[in-house]
Amino acid sequence: MNRRSTFAGIALAAAATLALAGCATGASDAGSGDAADDPYGLVEAGTLTVCSDIPYAPFEFEGGDNGTGYTGFDIDLLDAIAKKLDLKLSVQDVGFDALQSGTTLAAGTCDVGASAMTITDERKENIDFSDPYYDSLQSLLVRTDSGITGIDDLAGKNVGVQQGTTGETYAGENAPEATLVQYPSDGELWPAIQAGQIDAILQDQPVNLEHEKADSAYEIVETYETDESYGFAFEKGKKTELLDAVNGALQELRDSGEYDTIYDTYFTAN
Repeated sequence: MNRRSTFAGIALAAAATLALAGCATGASDAGSGDAADDPYGLVEAGTLTVCSDIPYAPFEFEGGDNGTGYTGFDIDLLDAIAKKLDLKLSVQDVGFDALQSGTTLAAGTCDVGASAMTITDERKENIDFSDPYYDSLQSLLVRTDSGITGIDDLAGKNVGVQQGTTGETYAGENAPEATLVQYPSDGELWPAIQAGQIDAILQDQPVNLEHEKADSAYEIVETYETDESYGFAFEKGKKTELLDAVNGALQELRDSGEYDTIYDTYFTAN
């Protein structure tokens, strides 16, 4: 190869290198653009992906017309928040224990956990919480012919609780002579008491109230002031921008009265 051919070859190689560099730069710029379009670091850009343990009426259950297949107070409230943030809503049904421990959120399965989850110091070690959005009580549901009139009558009885919940904690601390039977969700608790496998259910008052309304053979005999507030859950230390945005949207909904409208849909009649 003569000198002219050699120089020509070098020039072509240099041009190819610059072209490749230009492609790489363009790819990098495109990635930066994508990041700018997704300031919250969502599982799926443009979509707020929610994890919840379903059913747990009136907070989450199947139905509705928002396109997720689910509805309830938590879901409707987050749908309104998502609209404020110009996001679509997607809902995934997951186990509560892994959700409240932070495992599901840390795995990147979803952006936010919404499952009537009480804000506690223990959970705060593994989860970041939104501002509180609901205040709740614990309660005791029994058959009307059970002879159980309160927590003092639970000695020797089988009491159903949802695993990993504050209801389980309250029952363990205040009914030490009862036998606690753990279930993964209310979807198993309710059929268990109907089948006579347990004598009572100790859990959040709004959920037991749904069962009382559905079947007159059951009643809430006691409620317990536990100073509980629910919060939406986020992966610890990873979703600051999203957490701030959700809190801002929640406050806007309170200020506008839209929060009250959603709340009244599920609780005023109670």
